[in-house]
Amino acid sequence: MERPTTFADARAERAEAEFVVLGVPFDRTTSFRPGARFGPDSIRQHSWNFESYDLETGVDLSEVPIHDLGNTEEFGSASAMVASLREEVRPIYRAGQIPIVLGGDHACSPPVVEAYPDDGPSLGVLYLDAHMDFRSSYLGDDRSHACSSRRIVEKVGAERVVVFGVRSVSREEIEENRAIGMSYVTAHEIHKEGIRAALDRALHQLRTDRIYVSLDIDAIDPAYAGGTGTPEPFGLTPRDVKEAIDAVAPRLAGLDIMEVSPHYDQGNTSALAARIAREAMVRVVAARDHR
Repeated sequence: MERPTTFADARAERAEAEFVVLGVPFDRTTSFRPGARFGPDSIRQHSWNFESYDLETGVDLSEVPIHDLGNTEEFGSASAMVASLREEVRPIYRAGQIPIVLGGDHACSPPVVEAYPDDGPSLGVLYLDAHMDFRSSYLGDDRSHACSSRRIVEKVGAERVVVFGVRSVSREEIEENRAIGMSYVTAHEIHKEGIRAALDRALHQLRTDRIYVSLDIDAIDPAYAGGTGTPEPFGLTPRDVKEAIDAVAPRLAGLDIMEVSPHYDQGNTSALAARIAREAMVRVVAARDHR
């Protein structure tokens, strides 16, 4: 079967779209298992598995204007990717559209946040990840996937970022963050408190007009999402992530889903990523229609 080249139900012209899908086939900063460059097309392929109609909300994505821009070029360095991706995403925000960015390693997230207009509504970032990604530099590269939350903090400020689901961190990251003050909620706290209480705590911190969600798929336990570069046990469940997406949807500025490496499982992770992307679109539409 020929592989679909667009995200399912993405039939609208770019100018008419409410959501714009963009793939970034980049994994040059991966430090354990490579393969996230194949994530965007695998997620697209698995998006065709799902019905357009959503049972919970009654929203039919075949009636929602979605446009798929395709993939960016394949960059040779993180610095080249960052500069180009910023320019690619900036007009999406300016048009009042919501970018849905499919990665790619987590180095692809900061430029999407950095493209957000400084004169726009205030922006917070909910950063779902097994790792803190707070190094100032890693393996000589300050644009490594291990530095992504640090670069985002430099854009929006420490008080506007919450890392959610973290359970793997270096001592140096913790020590440096004591002075900087970025908030985080661990996977262990989420397990003890319950997802609703933990989300309430995170969103109390993010009292911004809009919220950008950056999802490293390894935030989810590898029992559910093993197709990723740095799997880390004791993680979130898919329903935990669904709860987070649903809670943020009325204020969603954009979403990325990163670190899907499809060669490490049988398509489970790609299917889950596609379903989460669709959940975000459905929930934004439902929230708008019920205001």
